[in-house]
Amino acid sequence: MFDAYKRQINYLRVSVTDRCNLRCTYCMPEHGIELKRHSDILPYETIVKIVAVSSRLGINKIRLTGGEPLVRKNIAFLVRELKKVTGISEVSLSTNGTLLEGVAAELKQAGLDRLNVSLDTLDAGKYRHITRNGEIEMVFAGIAAARQEGFLGTKINMVLIPGFNDNEVDAMKLFCQENGLRLQRIHHYSLHDLKSTNHTLAAERPLSCQTCNRLRLTADGKLKPCLFSDREFAVDLADIRGCLQQAVLAKPKNGVACHSRENWQIGG
Repeated sequence: MFDAYKRQINYLRVSVTDRCNLRCTYCMPEHGIELKRHSDILPYETIVKIVAVSSRLGINKIRLTGGEPLVRKNIAFLVRELKKVTGISEVSLSTNGTLLEGVAAELKQAGLDRLNVSLDTLDAGKYRHITRNGEIEMVFAGIAAARQEGFLGTKINMVLIPGFNDNEVDAMKLFCQENGLRLQRIHHYSLHDLKSTNHTLAAERPLSCQTCNRLRLTADGKLKPCLFSDREFAVDLADIRGCLQQAVLAKPKNGVACHSRENWQIGG
């Protein structure tokens, strides 16, 4: 699929839940969150159906996100079913890593191709502070389990926050080098204003709008053409193809801001 600006859209990010077991300060409030009801969340079978149609339109990469995707039960079943879809060349998953140790083997057996693990600091105290309740040793255990199961090319997503963790980049590079990981630095940003993104530090993400190849499916069944836009389209299961095409053609040339949803409701 090509959007109105001749960008090829071949990557679908699928949020499977808006729930998370952490409360990272830059992503999710500590209290007062109104979570979606279970009945509002897309069943796995529906996700697979949407992906199957999208693959016939040129989507070949799928990334599972949240919230935290590993809090949703039997996520390996979804991975296994997505791997069966003709035309899908890669199924990957983004996680905070705290629950990874217990499911790494199951995910590998299901055919998951690659992992991204969020880790903004190597300091246990700073990790507990930024996540509000997280234990960094659980992340280290999850990374170790993934390595043991044979996951290759695992990326560490490090959100760069000036004055908090920008002095740890070299240490994180060394940690990744020693553990067969790849560091992916991410600019700290606000969904409410793309221009507020702090570009003072070198980073690989977010990508420029000119090279964006993504479409997003929210956990409650909405297609978002752009992370930094309020545009979204409910998936009509009677016309999935038409909904996908509509969303792609509505993709703006440049993102500006999203006020209708927050990070944990989209999956980044």
